[in-house]
Amino acid sequence: MSSYQALAITGPTTSGKTALSIPLAQRLGAEIISMDSRQVYRGMDIGTDKASDAQRAAVPHHGLDLVDPDRRYSAARWAGSARSWIRQIRSRGRLPLLVGGTGFYLKALTEPIFREPERDPGRRRRLQAWLARQPRGHLERWARALDPERAAVAAEGGPQRLIRALEVALLTGRPLSWWHEHAPPEGPAVPVAVVVLSMPRERLDRQIETRARTMFESGLLEEVQALLDAGFTLDDPGMTGTGYREAAAVLAGEMTVEEAVERVQRATRQYARRQLTWFRNQLPDDAVLALDATRPVSDQVDEVAAWWERIGAERGG
Repeated sequence: MSSYQALAITGPTTSGKTALSIPLAQRLGAEIISMDSRQVYRGMDIGTDKASDAQRAAVPHHGLDLVDPDRRYSAARWAGSARSWIRQIRSRGRLPLLVGGTGFYLKALTEPIFREPERDPGRRRRLQAWLARQPRGHLERWARALDPERAAVAAEGGPQRLIRALEVALLTGRPLSWWHEHAPPEGPAVPVAVVVLSMPRERLDRQIETRARTMFESGLLEEVQALLDAGFTLDDPGMTGTGYREAAAVLAGEMTVEEAVERVQRATRQYARRQLTWFRNQLPDDAVLALDATRPVSDQVDEVAAWWERIGAERGG
């Protein structure tokens, strides 16, 4: 057994993480922990491309369907739950296999962030809802004014990261950068070996285009309608994900399905670029395997299994 406590499979959206994770988990005797910030939301399956019922039956999954779309779920909260899942999985003599493309989740586990100060839940929800309605340019300008040290990092992470930076600064009186420097970590670091899937940009773009179209063909409009009928709104944290606002616009008669598909494709390509930048700049040089995701899945499984066995031996596991 390796001295790493878990193995992670990550990479840009549509690069084949789920397709690899099921046979790899079966090969290594693993249980899967979702490392996807959208898949924590209940009722959001098609737009987040969750593992199917058959895949969940084949391999135990953790970290799916944790909260309703109107609840915010932070990286720190996920990391706390992930530590518990990892302990439970290892106690059963099995391997925790983290699978997903949310880099902030992975980093919160391997390099724990600060323990957040207490804030009034009601004030937080009202402020977050108001900030979610503001143009992104306003959020970036306010972040530069309130927390110049972390404004660029927050902007790179998208609207949710910007909103979090502003919320902490406004409700605590101190910027997020101050809390990162002075507050204790929210939990112990977990050593994780990381596999990063890669493929040529042209092929990744083609898969993104196919995924966006398939989402609408598979019932995304019906999924979004059910969420709206249940009382959730486009201001809710879960509903800000790519595909959900576009689907709602189609339902409201504000755009055609084809226009929505094109917008989802464009937004997803941009998101994939941000993911690739994050992987290049944030992952450590050691304990990272770059894996060619264009190869047959069986070959990928063989390579990861051999690498996992080798690094365990090298570290005296």
